[in-house]
Amino acid sequence: MTQENALCDIGFIGLGVMGKNLVLNLADNGFNIAAFDLDNEKVKGVIDQDRAENEGGKARVFGCSSYTELLSKLKAPHLIVLSVPAGAPVDQVCGSLIGAGIQPDDIVIDTGNSLWVDTVAREEKYKSQFILFSSAVSGGEVGARFGPALMPSGSPYAWARIKPIWEAISAKVDPITGKPIERTAPGETIEHGDPCAAYIGPAGAGHYVKMVHNGIEYADMQIICEAYHVLRNGLGMSCEEVADTFEQWNRGPLDSYLMEISVEVLRQTVGDNNEPLVDLILDKAGQKGTGLWTAVSSLEVGCPAPTISQAVYARSLSSFKEIRQQASTILEGPAPSTLTEQEKTQFISRLHDAIYCSKICAYAQGFQLMKLAEKEHNWTLNFANIAKIWRAGCIIRAVFLQSITEAFTRDADLENLLLDEFFAKQLNLHQQNWRQSIADATLLGIPVGALSSALSYFDSVRTAVLPANLLQGQRDFFGAHTFERLDQTPGKKYHVQWSTKERDLVEL
Repeated sequence: MTQENALCDIGFIGLGVMGKNLVLNLADNGFNIAAFDLDNEKVKGVIDQDRAENEGGKARVFGCSSYTELLSKLKAPHLIVLSVPAGAPVDQVCGSLIGAGIQPDDIVIDTGNSLWVDTVAREEKYKSQFILFSSAVSGGEVGARFGPALMPSGSPYAWARIKPIWEAISAKVDPITGKPIERTAPGETIEHGDPCAAYIGPAGAGHYVKMVHNGIEYADMQIICEAYHVLRNGLGMSCEEVADTFEQWNRGPLDSYLMEISVEVLRQTVGDNNEPLVDLILDKAGQKGTGLWTAVSSLEVGCPAPTISQAVYARSLSSFKEIRQQASTILEGPAPSTLTEQEKTQFISRLHDAIYCSKICAYAQGFQLMKLAEKEHNWTLNFANIAKIWRAGCIIRAVFLQSITEAFTRDADLENLLLDEFFAKQLNLHQQNWRQSIADATLLGIPVGALSSALSYFDSVRTAVLPANLLQGQRDFFGAHTFERLDQTPGKKYHVQWSTKERDLVEL
């Protein structure tokens, strides 16, 4: 280590794509980092990149060959960031740090996509040996390098120490317009703007919020992909034409990072014939689990999240490529239809509104899930702040989130976004186009599970009396599960003696 008498501000373990870029981001913001990875080449790579980007400046990243050396190069009490895969690798690193002599007042920050219950368990497991803090990171490779959205949770004491660092490296948003302030070159820093980092709550809360973020991300991506499918296969538009449409939509209420990158993906060509790359990508979607965790959690807490769940199912269904290929030769769809140019224009306009309304419902599902989890786990979540930190740096960043921030600023106790005056007005205004767009796709034989589930969710939420009354009757008939009555005192249970001729009604 050069600068012989200096000690580093931060220790960093795990120099994969996210870790390397977080280290360089920290260096840009004035912090010295002691870096370690089991792969020495990764250590060398991040040091070399730091030197190249900071040519002529003092060294900012210092390599370590062991956990013991890492601790020796840090100011006490030690602050160590982990960027390792979720699960067993986190515990393996924690065990190694204990063996290297970590102290009870040292702070270890897990930035991976750990399952939130694992984070709660780890905080308890290691509390006598060091302070485990978690901070979910969103934004991918670019976000990590130039400003991610950060969702920290755990010890308030640890947050007080970490806060200035996290606010420095996070994405920034213009406080007036709510739009991201871009940082795209190494060495740049942003001295103004609202930081996309805010304390979420106790251990596990940050990872839970990040999990739901990813669930919404699944839904948002699937909604865009269904729109692409409708335009490409339903209207016969080229990839370039779909990209043009998406680019136009991205100038309005659908302005988002996911829409922006979809345009770039659709415009990418390969080969001498400039064939669209997307046409050559195998249509089998991968997933790392956070969307599934969100769907499972929604079932566990009893919160309907059909659009998020449908997005998970869509990825699963895509994996059955062989079955789909076989079925395509056996199962018939509707005959193709021909539309006039005017009809195509109207068709595309309706689809725009369907995407917008479906996004509202997907976000409503995610925020209601967090609301119910807050009650179940006795957390105190600031939903306006959560929406704020998602406005930049993260994958679902969108102009749309400014309206969500404003909704929870108006009413911090808002139970569902569909009850907010602004969003209710948007859904009421655009719902007819939404309905017609789904009918358009259905008549063309194009699957639109996410768009359809969002509409069904909307219709269910706005319906004062659902057919669950008949369902309760069915349950009581075959299982004596009882039911309540609208015309009697709430909470009283009733059962019908269905097997008797008179079918006596019994109050329990």
